[in-house]
Amino acid sequence: MRSQSSHRKLRAAAVVCAAVAVAGPAPAAAWAATASPGPAPAAAGPSPDPFDGLTPAQIADRGVAATRSADSLRMTGEVVTEGQRLDVDFSVDDQGSCQGRIGVDDGSAELRRLDDITYMKGDEEFWRISMTSQGVPANQIAPIIELVKGRWLKIAPGQAGSGDLSEVCDLDSLLDGLGQDPEDRRGLTRGPDREVDDTPVATLVKKDGDETTTVSVAQEGKPYIRQVVRTGGDEPGKMTLSDFDRPVKVTAPPADETVDLSRLDPGTPA
Repeated sequence: MRSQSSHRKLRAAAVVCAAVAVAGPAPAAAWAATASPGPAPAAAGPSPDPFDGLTPAQIADRGVAATRSADSLRMTGEVVTEGQRLDVDFSVDDQGSCQGRIGVDDGSAELRRLDDITYMKGDEEFWRISMTSQGVPANQIAPIIELVKGRWLKIAPGQAGSGDLSEVCDLDSLLDGLGQDPEDRRGLTRGPDREVDDTPVATLVKKDGDETTTVSVAQEGKPYIRQVVRTGGDEPGKMTLSDFDRPVKVTAPPADETVDLSRLDPGTPA
């Protein structure tokens, strides 16, 4: 049930803006959420059971199909990659708009995208951590931070990194790998019913060595995937999906609070 391409794009959103001007696009990387939640209390599912008579694989098929059909959704969770803890909370639609927050260790940044323009506003720690992780020379970091401090970095179509961020903020692209590997459905069993954010869900459980993956599929309304939790193994974690098909309303920052990406080019006077 995992989508490595979407994980890579979340990583790109966290680092690409700090790197594109001086180090090129962010590298591909898988993610793993740092949260290791304990077992959730079981809850009584709706009666009659909407999945009665279906195999776990068939329930998974319905969850994947419903989630991929959504016009918009919100993703929240914690991820870790290359030794860094990332946390994300952002809403995205299939028209290329998104907004939310991305954290890297102790730093954080706001993200907005509309009309093919991406804006990011990070605190000093976010830019420092991101650029350091990308190998930006130390003598270039402080001047860049000074230029973007308290302002929105504006990235227009055709500028370095714009393509990566357009994929991050496009729902179809973000979910392009969800459920495509039939191997993900092998070995699924149905676990106890529970709730995610007050929504009754059926749980699908897969064990692989010491790793356990639990996928929660909504039992009311459309069978959206509401949560994926992994415990054990090398990639424990959690990602929660919500706000399906709700409009993502994004407002561009005031022009006097933005700085164009081109001004981060070492050869361009600031």
